[in-house]
Amino acid sequence: MNQDTPIIFSDGTSFYDKLGNEYNIHSKGLFILAPSASGKTYYIENQTEKDWIDGDYLWPVTNADLSNDDWDYDMEVVKEINRRSDVITYQAKKLGFWIIGSSNDSLKPDAIVLLPIEKHMEYVQKRLEGQNSNGAKKEDVDALLEHRKIIELWVDQGVPSFESVEMAVEYLTESS
Repeated sequence: MNQDTPIIFSDGTSFYDKLGNEYNIHSKGLFILAPSASGKTYYIENQTEKDWIDGDYLWPVTNADLSNDDWDYDMEVVKEINRRSDVITYQAKKLGFWIIGSSNDSLKPDAIVLLPIEKHMEYVQKRLEGQNSNGAKKEDVDALLEHRKIIELWVDQGVPSFESVEMAVEYLTESS
């Protein structure tokens, strides 16, 4: 399947049932929005309970993201992926799942993560050193900085902002 393949809506019950067998379902769904190289995957891979789902897993497996490319610079493709991802994130939240990811169009997140810029660039540097091959790398820094600006706009709409994934998780889970 590629980006130009037409899509249809279908009953996702079996998919979400399987997801519920792998991840905890909560009384209230949550969504944390954070740019690439923010520590999302590291946090998810090191959580003691399987509470949080990585959007980088959820969106491709549901065919919301068909780009097969971490960094697609065609803005029309990015916007389509983000709109599709919003549909999946909305549905997953409605069912009580907790998601952390970087794809978002207009679905209001419950929290955003914007690391201090020095720390963020340190995480990007670790990728260059081979410690994590996913997401933003040095050649993606301009796009990453632009994405940070877009994410920061959510603060004006009352979305709380945190300097780490751990801080956002702690805030949201204490208030849920």
